[in-house]
This record gives sequence, structure tokens and C-alpha cells, in this order.
Amino acid sequence: MVVEKNKAVFVHYTLQENNAEGEVIESTHGDSPFGFIYGIGQMLPDFEANLKGLKEGDTFAFTIKAADAYGERDESAIVDIPKHVFEVNGSIPPGLLEVGNVIPLIDQEGNHYDGIVHSVGLESVKVDFNHPMAGIDLYFSGHIEGIRDANPEEIEHGHVHYGFEEYE
Repeated sequence: MVVEKNKAVFVHYTLQENNAEGEVIESTHGDSPFGFIYGIGQMLPDFEANLKGLKEGDTFAFTIKAADAYGERDESAIVDIPKHVFEVNGSIPPGLLEVGNVIPLIDQEGNHYDGIVHSVGLESVKVDFNHPMAGIDLYFSGHIEGIRDANPEEIEHGHVHYGFEEYE
């Protein structure tokens, strides 16, 4: 069986910044393999393109440029927000506005965003709405642990429900 549309694909991988010598961002080695349904838009398009046609046991190593992953950093996505916006019952919860904290926010239209506290001033807070991996080239290496047909319920829900060895 090969990696193709509507297949449940299970991989072990290591994700590093920029190249094989870069800082490790994430690794599935030592845990269960990462499973996803190929071809339904769940993964970065270039990630899927690099796995297409591989078989169980095949290895992979490839780089996805920042522009094709989570985008380049956009300095205009760092915005000043008045401090009073963060008040709950008239005060700002202790520890909320710490540099590096990820804060879920909702705009006036009800859209949800995660922002990272960049800096805190007397009257406002600079919040960075760039994806945390914006501006970083991604280097993936690993192997295909298993492939199986995704069942109709998984395809409808957009994610795998069972491991490759648990579902026939």
C-alpha cells in the first residue's frame, strides 16, 4: 500500500529548525506514531507532497521553506492592544501578561486568535499574532510506520480514530 488520498498514514518523524543540524522542535520517536489522513487538507501541502507514493518502511528527509509552511514573519502582525482589554471583573488576572504567554483572543466579529505576549507597557500590550513557527524553515526526517485505508467515519471527521494495527 502506498501513501495516497484517503489513506490513514502513520509516521515517526523528527522536526528540526532549518536543517538536519537545527534545533529539534518536535519528535514522535519514543511515542506512538503520528497518524493523519492523507489528501484531505489536514497537513501542510508540502509535507504531504513529500510523502506521496511512499510505502510502509520507507524513510524520508526534506525541508519545507518558511513561506510554504507557516509563512514569513510579518512585523505588522505585532499589534498594541490597550491593557484594559485583558481585564476580568476590573483587574488583569495575575500572571496573564507575562512575555511569551499565549493568550486566546476574540475580535469584534467573533474570530478566535492566539497571540503571544511580546512586551508589556504601562497602557498597552504588544501581542504577536504570527504563528510561533513563522519565518522558520522546517526540516522533517523519519519513516512511514504504517498505511491503511481510512474508514468513512474518519474521513468525515477529518482525523484518524485508530492506529494502523488496531483497525482492519
